[in-house]
Amino acid sequence: MKKLMEQIMKFGAVGFLCFFIDYIVGFVVLHIVLAIGMFGANSFSIGSQIGSALGFTVSVIVNYILSFKFVFERKEDMNRKAEFVIFIILSVIGLGLNQVIMWICTVLIYNNVEWIQQLLGYSLAFTAAKVVATAIVMVYNFITRKIFLEKK
Repeated sequence: MKKLMEQIMKFGAVGFLCFFIDYIVGFVVLHIVLAIGMFGANSFSIGSQIGSALGFTVSVIVNYILSFKFVFERKEDMNRKAEFVIFIILSVIGLGLNQVIMWICTVLIYNNVEWIQQLLGYSLAFTAAKVVATAIVMVYNFITRKIFLEKK
């Protein structure tokens, strides 16, 4: 149990760093899209999706490197290419989950609930959505990586 708690703490530290990478990339892209206004009234919704996808992608690469350096014990019998492919497949599923949650939070909820729009600006709404999505996807990532990628 102590080893599992240690592993969860390391996973959390790596996840925390990757969250900031994901968030900063997403936040910057969102604000570039908002500044350009290239999608008109849909700039927040589309900018949130583009920023979230790009941020997630960059953070997955960093997460792969750090996860196998500090968190998970590699399966000796697993080919590194196969390991990376499985990691990417699990991450793409995580990205899909991330995007659905971001869409629900920014498009379905934020764009359709006026009092939330009055309470939260774009930056805070994006941040809140990203925190919710990250928390859910982080649990999914830990469980699936432990099942499919870690040495038993």
